Amino acid sequence: MRLNRANATMRDQDRLRGLNGQNTVQDEACESIWRELVANWKRRTQLVEYCVSVVDQSLTEKRAVLEDQTQDESSRRRTQGEMYADQVKRKQVRNELSVESIVRKRSADAFTSRCKYFVPPQTDTEARKMWEAAERGD
Repeated sequence: MRLNRANATMRDQDRLRGLNGQNTVQDEACESIWRELVANWKRRTQLVEYCVSVVDQSLTEKRAVLEDQTQDESSRRRTQGEMYADQVKRKQVRNELSVESIVRKRSADAFTSRCKYFVPPQTDTEARKMWEAAERGD
């Protein structure tokens, strides 16, 4: 969501039913954008972790097949080749977590440049509450 759109949405809400307490339209818009950022970060992290788990499961299954001594040599080589390919996939998918941390840093920098006075949660409990709220879709 763009900050300008979030500001307009908050102004409309302010006109219709009023804002919460002493928060300004800008504060409400920044909080809305922050919640959306956290939700997107969480969603992308879960997707990458799911992909890693799928590749890990495939590797575990192939290791079990390799431990079976009744295989012929060509089947064994094919399974080893598939394991190598899975290990490469796993490394590539895990690299996405590094990319995700870069995306988070850059989006947080862009956010703070526009919402200079918004203070994101500083404690683990505050951050956990926001994370769980994003999980529930609050």
